[in-house]
Amino acid sequence: MTPRIDDAPTTEARMLEIVFPDHTNHLGTLFGGTALAWMDKAAFIAASRYARRTVVTARSEQVDFKLPIKQGQLVEIIASVVEVGRTSMQVEVELIAEDLLSGDRELCTRGRFVMIALDARGRPAQVAQLPAPSGDAA
Repeated sequence: MTPRIDDAPTTEARMLEIVFPDHTNHLGTLFGGTALAWMDKAAFIAASRYARRTVVTARSEQVDFKLPIKQGQLVEIIASVVEVGRTSMQVEVELIAEDLLSGDRELCTRGRFVMIALDARGRPAQVAQLPAPSGDAA
């Protein structure tokens, strides 16, 4: 019998990266541009999985760098589609740094990205609305 693989939520994407020396500035902390690139990639994946279309980044909003991410730390990037318009998706992205030896984890960076779904001609395409949360009373 083939084991069943549960489907991950199509509104979410998770990535892992390790911070190597070439990712860091002179203080040994992650370059902001690298953090933004990782966040944009995760937002792209989450929006693409949700829309099942080609997507592009339209805007990044309110990226807050709360704590530095240090060389040697593991970074979990979590992107979630939180709002859907006609052709756009708002994706919330968090960077959580983890010390590999202690297991301590901290939310270091959070931001929001607006992604646009495209049709085969490269024009904005309609996206399905988010499903209603389960357990809502009618």
